[in-house]
This record gives sequence, C-alpha cells and structure tokens, in this order.
Amino acid sequence: MQPLPHHYVVTATMLTDRIDVSAAGLPIIETEPPAEFGGSGERWSPETLLIAAVADCFLLTFKAVARASKFEFDEIQCEVEGTLDRVDGITKFTKIMVRPTLVVRSDELIETATKLLIKSEKNCLVSNSLSAEIALKPKIKLALAG
Repeated sequence: MQPLPHHYVVTATMLTDRIDVSAAGLPIIETEPPAEFGGSGERWSPETLLIAAVADCFLLTFKAVARASKFEFDEIQCEVEGTLDRVDGITKFTKIMVRPTLVVRSDELIETATKLLIKSEKNCLVSNSLSAEIALKPKIKLALAG
C-alpha cells in the first residue's frame, strides 16, 4: 500500500439524458437518477453507486482480512440494502444493511469466519465514511461436498 493520504479524482459530465462519470484510465459509467426520482431505472444512479461501493469495499476488505489471517474460503457474496429517507428536512441514507454470504468447507471454520466478517465490516473505509447506521447480517454456508 502506498502511504496516505491518497487522492481520487472523478469527473462527471452532464449530457442530454445522462451523466458520464469518468476517471483517468477507467471506463466511463453512464448514470441517471433512479426510477424513484424520475429516471428510467436502466442506468446506475448515485444511490446505487454508493450502495455498490459499500458492497465492493466490504468484499475487498474481507479479502485483505482473510489473507492476513490465512483464512481460506470458497466464495463470498455481499448484498447491501440502503434505506433512503428524509430526516429533519434532509434526504439521506439512514440505514445500510450489509448481508454477506460466505461459503466455507467445514463447521470448524464458522467461528473464525464470523469474527473475520465482523472485522471486515468495522474496517470497511467506505462504510466508515458514511453517517448512516451500518448493520451486518452475515450468513455462513458449508460448501457442498463434490
């Protein structure tokens, strides 16, 4: 890892019916308002991008935590649900539910897996940067013998 602070630059360009979000060396992401705010619901929105950032960061954090702990797993998936509400006249995310599903090979790994999932939630830099309540609801499954 490079020393902190890190800086990230993104440019948003409004076109007729969409916004193009770009950063050096990365593909352009076309966005628009979500359907709830009059968009078509066919492109990413700031709301879905923010919730995706939580899911992505959680998985990347888990990967780093698992590697540092020499913890082996078969698969992990993370569903994240954000609740947008109005509080004191301000529209904001009030709660973000993080629902990872981790697949491991034996019962003996479940306790360690749970601890690593909790540690990952506590260390996710995107979640730590938000004011919304973050709740973790992990699920651990055993890999099917095959």
